[in-house]
Amino acid sequence: SFPTRRSSDLSPMGPGKKGLSKAYMFQAVEDSLRRLRTDYIDLYQSHTDDPDTPLEETLEGYSRLVQDGKVRAIGASNYTAPRLAEALEVSGRPGEGPRYPRYECLQPQYNLCERAYETELEPLCRRAGIGVIPYFSLAMGFLTGKYRSEADLGKSPRGGGVKKYLNERGFGILHALDEIAARLHATPAQVALAWLMARPGITAPIASATSVTQLRELVGASTLVLDAESIAALDRVSA
Repeated sequence: SFPTRRSSDLSPMGPGKKGLSKAYMFQAVEDSLRRLRTDYIDLYQSHTDDPDTPLEETLEGYSRLVQDGKVRAIGASNYTAPRLAEALEVSGRPGEGPRYPRYECLQPQYNLCERAYETELEPLCRRAGIGVIPYFSLAMGFLTGKYRSEADLGKSPRGGGVKKYLNERGFGILHALDEIAARLHATPAQVALAWLMARPGITAPIASATSVTQLRELVGASTLVLDAESIAALDRVSA
């Protein structure tokens, strides 16, 4: 693993601790370096777009952090395609050369249940050569097959967020995962992650494990290769 921190969060980290202003970014980096007991952060991400701060200010702040050796690369998360494209343009407008560091990766919500990323962000990232590391790759655990009825929602704190998938489409996805997993001697979670890794432009999916057993299961997805028929079936049922 490597040090990774997010410069803005969906909710304030404390009084005045929110957003992508240079002042807050510099403060947040120093706080992270102290907590991590390290001299630099490999990947520093803008967790949420900050419409109140000009992109130039944010990227200028990142430029300073990179020049000072405190940050090596930057990424974006939860950005829309238009805002990500605008940020890329600000980093290096055509004919001007690079002005600021650019976002080298995107962390979007993307899985078999949530496929909105494919509409605009996927083609943009592929054109720009941006790495993609999707979060909620298993739809908060739904794609493991753990939640198959409302009675299962109490199995974990995330159960409430899974309720929206308990519908005809969601059950169809689980059925397809079950069939493919049985045929390939794998688990539904491994199949769901393998589907993501087979998508063009995906660098690596992010998935959480709460035990060594779960970790071994997730790692097993890295060697699972889905055939064209399985990928087509999953594409179709989750469309």
